[in-house]
Order: sequence, then C-alpha cells, then structure tokens
Amino acid sequence: MSIEGAIAAALVDYTSGMTLGVLGGGPDLDITVAAAGNTDVVRAKLRTIQLLGLGEGIEDMLITLDTQYHIIRPLRGANGQGLFLYLALSKSRSNLALARHHLRLAEEKLEL
Repeated sequence: MSIEGAIAAALVDYTSGMTLGVLGGGPDLDITVAAAGNTDVVRAKLRTIQLLGLGEGIEDMLITLDTQYHIIRPLRGANGQGLFLYLALSKSRSNLALARHHLRLAEEKLEL
C-alpha cells in the first residue's frame, strides 16, 4: 500500500479463487470480490497461451478502467505457483511504470 496511488492489494490463489490476504479497499472497491473475479482472467490467459503453444509466462496483466488501473502479477517462484498479486491504483494519483516496478520488487521480497 506504500505504492503511490494504491487503493487496494491482494494475494490470490487463482486455482481456487480464494483471496489469501488483502490491504485497503473499501465501499467503492471490494478487493476480495475483484480479486476472485480476476482469477477467471488469469486462467483464461494461461489457457490461451497454452493453446497457442507460446511457451511464455505472464509477467503482468493490466486492466485500465476509467479512473483506475488494475495490475495482476502471477508469482513465478516455485512457492508461488497458482498465486498472483493484485493491485488496484488510482489513475490520477499513480505512475503506472513505477507501480509495476514496485510490484515486481514486492514479489521478489515476498516469502511464502
């Protein structure tokens, strides 16, 4: 939540749709509902990559709303299989490139 413009963040298991931890959110954004809904987005993209035979992984995914950015970052480490970090940002108060950088750093420091 120290990322400039952060509204909410979550750690999510996309195999089950369960949110393992949340920060922030509120009446305008139920981060638990948003995170669970985005498990379908992650699963669909992974399935598409597999069907195309790309042999690639997802670094991150960006969903741009009218007033918000939502960044989904699947964890790449062995302990992070099936998990993703989810960050919602205010468009007017955030720097997207810097937020992506900080999210990558947060992933590197995350101990599971």
